[in-house]
Amino acid sequence: MRPRFHLAFPVLDIASTRRFYVEVLGVKEGRSADRWIDFDFFGHQISAHLVEASDAPPTNPVDGENVPVRHFGAILEWQAWHDLRDRIIASETAFLIEPQIRFSGEPGEQATLFIEDPSGNALEFKAFREDASVFAQ
Repeated sequence: MRPRFHLAFPVLDIASTRRFYVEVLGVKEGRSADRWIDFDFFGHQISAHLVEASDAPPTNPVDGENVPVRHFGAILEWQAWHDLRDRIIASETAFLIEPQIRFSGEPGEQATLFIEDPSGNALEFKAFREDASVFAQ
C-alpha cells in the first residue's frame, strides 16, 4: 500500500461542496456530519470543514500564470487527466487557470489545470507523461 495524504480545508457550504466534489470531479463521499464531509480524493482523504467567509489567498507567478499559493490537487495518469479535463468542461465549471502544458520541453513538463470549488479553494490537477518526471529537477 502506498502512503496516502490527508488534508482538511475550509468550505463555505456543505451542500454545494458535496455536489462539486461528487458530481463534477467524480470522487466518492466518505463519512460526514453537519459541519464536515470526507472524500476519497483519488485514493487520498480530504475533509471539508464548514467555516465563515475568508479572504482570497495570495498568488505566485509560475510559468506565466498567477498560481494560488494555497491549493491542493492530484497527480493523475496522462489519460485520466484528459478525462477529468473533459468532465470539468462538460460541467461548465470555470477554469481558474486553463488546461495547458507547463514547462514544455523541460524537466517536469506537465499537463495542468486549476479550478475552484464552491468555497473558493483552488485545486490543481496535473499529469506527467513519465512518472519519473514528478520530482525531476
